[in-house]
Amino acid sequence: MQVQQIRNATLVIEYAGKRLLVDPLLAEQGAYPGFAGTANSHLANPLVGLPVPLSELLDVDAVVVTHLHADHWDDAARRLVPRGLPIFAQNARDAGLLSADGFEDVRVFGDGAAFGDIVLHRTGGQHGSDQVMAAIGERMGEVSGVVFSHPDEPTLYLAGDTVWNRHVEDSLAAHHPDVVVLNCGDAQVPGLGAIIMDQHDLAKVAQAAPQATIVVSHLEAVNHCVLSRAALHDFLDVQGLRARVLVPEDGEVCAFSAAA
Repeated sequence: MQVQQIRNATLVIEYAGKRLLVDPLLAEQGAYPGFAGTANSHLANPLVGLPVPLSELLDVDAVVVTHLHADHWDDAARRLVPRGLPIFAQNARDAGLLSADGFEDVRVFGDGAAFGDIVLHRTGGQHGSDQVMAAIGERMGEVSGVVFSHPDEPTLYLAGDTVWNRHVEDSLAAHHPDVVVLNCGDAQVPGLGAIIMDQHDLAKVAQAAPQATIVVSHLEAVNHCVLSRAALHDFLDVQGLRARVLVPEDGEVCAFSAAA
């Protein structure tokens, strides 16, 4: 298994002989205005360019979209992803929207969807604290994570755009993942707080899943993510977690054996 950090939450995962593109944000640097009402909204997104050619990103067997926010499925992805590629969506609503855009093979990853010999399990999440959801829950919408399993590969859990909560805790307990990918950029809505994980949420995941290696994604690529890689490295050193937590640069590949 390989997990390549591309940019923001965009990953390329090589798993059981399949190559999967996750949450594609494909536009050129600075193509979109910052997210209104969030930290540093004066900055244009994405903050950085793609580290690999688009042709390489689109040379995949399937696409997995955890939810349809613009930093996980942008207008460029809508234009550029080949219409015939299988796309896995979190629910029937998202699948319907993707199908309406002309994608011909849209599937719901649900609980136990299969792609070849790979099994995909949907996991729950919450795109912010209870306070965030009470104030702007309609805007945050429904989000999901996904667990990939295969008898010859490590079990991989992508938590998605969620904060630490019972959904994540229950998913860790149910699936016992070997590798966990966390969206951990501490994206902030002023006056309400974080809408994805921060370093303290990461520490809770590390404590709840002591067997797992953690890969950190969703850093330094969109305006409202305020946690830097440098600050996260400092935190990991203080907490004694550096050996268990990987913080890949954009374009970097993390490789795992079946005994991860």
